Parts: sequence; C-alpha cells; structure tokens
Amino acid sequence: MSQNHFVNREISWLDFNARVLQEAQDENVPLIERLRFVGIFSNNLDEFYKVRYATVKRIARLEEAKNKVFGDRPAEILLKEITSKTIALQKQSLETLNNLHATLEQENIFILNEDQINEEQQRFINTYFSQEVGPSLVTLMLNNIQSISRIKDSNAFLAIRMALDAKKHPFLDPIQFALIEIPSSLKRFVVLPSVDGKTQLMLLDDLIRTQLSTIFDVFQHNSIEAHMVKFSRDAELDFDDDLSKSYIEKVAESVKDRSHGEAVRFVYDQEIADDTLSLLIDRLDIDNRDSVIPGGRYHNRRDYIKFPDLGRSDLKYQTQEPLPIVDFDLHKSLFSQIALKDRLMFTPYHSFSYLVKFLREAAIDPNVKSISITIYRLSKLSNVASALIQAARNGKRVTVQIELQARFDEAANIGYAEEMKKEGIKLIFGVPGLKVHSKICVVHRIEGDTLKRYGFISTGNFNEDTAKIYTDYTLFTSHQPILKEVDKVFRFLEASYKINKYKHLVVSPHSTSSFFTSLIEQEIAHVKQGKKGLIKLKMNSLTNYNIIEKLYDASQAGVQIQLIVRGVCCLIPGVKGMSENIETISVVDKFLEHTRLMVFENDGDPLVYLSSADWMTRNLDNRVEVSCPIYDPDIKQDLLDTFSITWNDNVKARLLNSGEPNVYKKSSAQQSRTQIDLYNHYKNKLS
Repeated sequence: MSQNHFVNREISWLDFNARVLQEAQDENVPLIERLRFVGIFSNNLDEFYKVRYATVKRIARLEEAKNKVFGDRPAEILLKEITSKTIALQKQSLETLNNLHATLEQENIFILNEDQINEEQQRFINTYFSQEVGPSLVTLMLNNIQSISRIKDSNAFLAIRMALDAKKHPFLDPIQFALIEIPSSLKRFVVLPSVDGKTQLMLLDDLIRTQLSTIFDVFQHNSIEAHMVKFSRDAELDFDDDLSKSYIEKVAESVKDRSHGEAVRFVYDQEIADDTLSLLIDRLDIDNRDSVIPGGRYHNRRDYIKFPDLGRSDLKYQTQEPLPIVDFDLHKSLFSQIALKDRLMFTPYHSFSYLVKFLREAAIDPNVKSISITIYRLSKLSNVASALIQAARNGKRVTVQIELQARFDEAANIGYAEEMKKEGIKLIFGVPGLKVHSKICVVHRIEGDTLKRYGFISTGNFNEDTAKIYTDYTLFTSHQPILKEVDKVFRFLEASYKINKYKHLVVSPHSTSSFFTSLIEQEIAHVKQGKKGLIKLKMNSLTNYNIIEKLYDASQAGVQIQLIVRGVCCLIPGVKGMSENIETISVVDKFLEHTRLMVFENDGDPLVYLSSADWMTRNLDNRVEVSCPIYDPDIKQDLLDTFSITWNDNVKARLLNSGEPNVYKKSSAQQSRTQIDLYNHYKNKLS
C-alpha cells in the first residue's frame, strides 16, 4: 500500500501535542489549569525531542540511510519538517502564555519582572536570594572553555554577556560570557509581598536577574545582560557489554551517561546578542541536524505544571472524590468478594484504594503463600511497594518483575529494586531485548486442600499518583483459567526460551498482532456473509502499518470501525475506496485518556478485551504485553457503555486526520463531555 495512506508518526505526535495546547487556549477551562496545560505541552515537547527527534537524527547520521526513508520520508527532510512545525507550535505557545498572563491580571494576579518591583519587594528578594537561591546557583564562565557539550540538559540557563571596564580588567577579554543554571530544586514561581491587595509573583529567572551585579561582583562591568536558553539531549540508553556487571549496574551507569548524550534541540531568547548565540552554538556542538528554535524571554515552560494554587480554588477544576465500586466493600475481605464475582475498577473515577487493599490483604492473610506482580512505574512514595515489602517480611514468596528501562523512571525503579532486594523479594528483570509493559498480578492462596488464584490485570501502572490523573481499567478476578495463564507469563519472564500457549490471554510478542488481525478478518467474513461487522477500539497510539492496512481492508469490506486514539494515529479515516467506514476521534481533557479497549461485534456476541498494549510495533513485537478477555456480562456491558459515552463526546473530542487537524467534533445533540459523563455514570450506579 502506498506510503501516502499513512500519517507520519512524528508529525501525528506533534498534532497530538497541539491538542494539549488547545486545552490551554480553551476559555472554558479554569485559568490555572490552562497554565498547567502550557506546562504539559512544554514537558511533552521536551520528551519528544529527547526520544523521537533523537532517533530520527541518529538515522539521518547514517550514511547508508541517505537514500532510505524513515517511516515515509527521508530522515533529513523529516528533521526539517519537525523543526518547522515546532517553531509554529512554540509561537502559538508563547502567544497563549502571554494571553494567559493578561487574563491573570484580570483576576488581580500579576507576574512581575525585575523592572516592576517596589523597594519592599526588592528587600524581600535580596533576603530570599541570599538564603534560598544563591547557595544553589551554579555559574560557568565560558571564555576559556572550548566545549560545554557535557553540561546537564534538565534545566534552563541564563546566558550572560558582560562588557567589562577595560581599565579595570586590562588582561581579560572585554566581553565575558557565562551560563547560570536555574536551580530545578527551587520553586519556579516566587510569591512576593502583595501591594494594594494584589497577588504578585516573580519567576525565579527574573529574581536572579535582579542579582546579576551581586553574582558577578568580582567584575567591574559597564553593562550586563541575561537571556534564557535551554537544550535537550538524546535520551537513548547505551549499554556496555561488561559481563561482570549486574543488569542494575548497567542501567544505572547508562542513566548516568544519558546526561552526556548529544544535543538535539537548542531554544533561545531571540533578543540574545549574536555573539552570545554564536558562542553557545559552538560550545554546545550544535550541528545542522539539530533543531535550533528562536523563542521568547522564558523557556522551561514545563514548570507551569506546578503553577501555585494561590488559594484560588475558583480558578481550578472542581475536586471530584473517587467513588466506591458498586457491591465491592473496602471494609470487607476483597478476596471473598472477588471469589463470587469479577470486579472492574476504573480510575480516577473509582478509588485506587482497592488495589492497595488487595495487596495489603494478601500481605497479612496467613493462607496466601505467594504474590507475583509486574512493575513499570511506581509513585515516589508507593503504597504498592510498601505492601509488597510487608508481604515479604510476613514470609510470603514475593516475585516482582520490575522494568528498569521505563523511560525517565529508570533511577526511581532502580531505587525500588535495590530496596526490595534487601527485603528478600525475588526480582526479575525481564526478557533480553524486550521491555515488560504488562500490568498483571497473581496471588496464590490455600483454601482447604486447594490452591486458588486471585489477581488483577490492568491497562495502567500500579501508581497512586498517576491513578489520580490517568484513566485506566483494572479487572479483579478469581477466574482460574485466566490466572493460570498469568502464571505462564511469569514463567516466560523467568525462562524466555520457553514459549507458552494461551487460550484466554493474548500476549506480546507472541500473538497480539496475529490474534487481533484474525478478529478483524472475522468481522470481514461476517460482512461477506451478510451479517453486521463492527469494531470499536480505544487506545493511546495506532502506528503499526500492517494492522492499519488490515483495518483499511475491513473498511473496504463494509465493516464499521470506531476509533478513539488519544495520541499518535497514522491511520487516515474517511477516504473513499480506502477508509470510508472508519471514524476516528481523540479526547483530550482534564484526565489523560490511558485506557486500552478492543471490541469486536462477533455477530451479536461482542468479544471485549482490555489491554496494556497500544497497536504500535513496539507493543506488538518488542514488549511483553497482556490483553485480557472480559467474560463477566455485567463488566462487559459496563465497558461497552464507557466506550459509547466517550464516543458521544461533542465537547472535548477532536476529529483525527480528516483534513484540517484537531477540529472539534460538533453535533446538534445535547452537550456530552466524556469525563463528566463517566463520573456521573458511576455515581448514578451507586444510587
């Protein structure tokens, strides 16, 4: 099939991040939340450059790749296209932020720069700087340094240009350059003493600007100026082949070396002097394949994620307390309730406490003999880890598969792995060459003379923090055939040379692609037999060309396909003769849509699966993923209902890849907003 039948993956990702920026531009979103969406947009872009742009750059550097394509176009061309699109998005981001600052002023909230403070505020700043900021500053003088390519990229910097008094410094270069690292350990927004009842803040970088003469008091200068710059490095981990090192040691050293990866993006204040800019590009070893982006006065806008509340609850989303699950009592044994019936937890609408309670119950139950669980990302203070450690101390056999290469969480996972190892927990580090992304747990419990299994299978990480902002399904079950196959997955993780057969679970890298392809083909067969064909899919990303082609085949056969894809989507819907029976939307709102759900009509008896896997090549072929069938009729219906509620969204849903990007889906029907309607859906179930 022709390459122009697909949207380029990197370009599609930038379109997704534009949807995040739309939330910052939406006047119906509370003001402080809009500022935080600017931060999310910026943080997303940082990670994109560290991972995806860096990958394209690596390919572009290979001589043999000059005549090849990356995805659907030459890598060199794609790098330029990404940079051009990013510059346009950054311009939108800056305009959005300036508008938000003006809107803050209408709410009597002012962000001051160094020229707008009064004497009382200056005294406060002087004290705050000497006590809090000054001791944390790292300042690097650049004139006699040939390369600064190994400095950290995690923070933004103030690039300093000083014109010295030549009479006082006859032996120094008349122009001195320096970099001041803006400390990430400090809050970016400093609340100042108020004036006339106004709430007034200052960005940490501007606070530092007020102290430049103090910082450089060893120099007699005629002028001094500061402009912000930031850069991003390739975040790929490179492992050495030293057989004497443990896997933990190799990952730890590779994470440490990541801070010295090649630069891939350089963003600068476009008011910066030409000689300062030239010197920085030279010292940072920026080349013509790197993305050099002119910007405004402030960078590291990801810090807006933590914009202070300022006591203004009226400028934030209303708090919604997580709901209990119908007929699932946290004050009774969860095992005894799961033994009677499967239960579905849908966070953040439901309380994450059910998962923690399950593990804590297993930790102290004398009849529980073992717990096995996969860990991908834990919260900083993890009750999940605490419960597993408690279980090990109580004599349970605890096995934890912990993924040490979970991007940007490697250091945290290494820390937890070392702590668990000290407590006697058996650690598995997975299969060589495959990340373990499955979300599974199985508990072995003795009941009379019988071994019975209890467990859960999820679409998301077992993480208390993300459970508040990511939407995820978790199935609690005592279905013995399913849980026996969960045991098989753990055996594969320990002995990857043995390939297991599964009747219930769908497991990557063995069968996910072929299994779901066969279900698509089954829907095609039903249509050809004169029956109804319908596929409903919800996931984070859809990029695998082979499976997209199969969806095109289904559309051409007359199968109706509804796709909800939050992020990257390479499929083009609604094209006559190719995809006219495919509709595709994306929902971006308060919570991050993270659930993965697959529904196949199956001639009136729907097959429903929840999954840890998106339909990307990495998830289908290069990771250990688990998709689980839903057999309980009530849960199956509930999942179908949640899909329909999301599909009917006409407030936060955007149409994907159908001409102009990110057009909102509109209809004459009553307003339907997924995340409000889902909360009400579960609230109504309680009554």
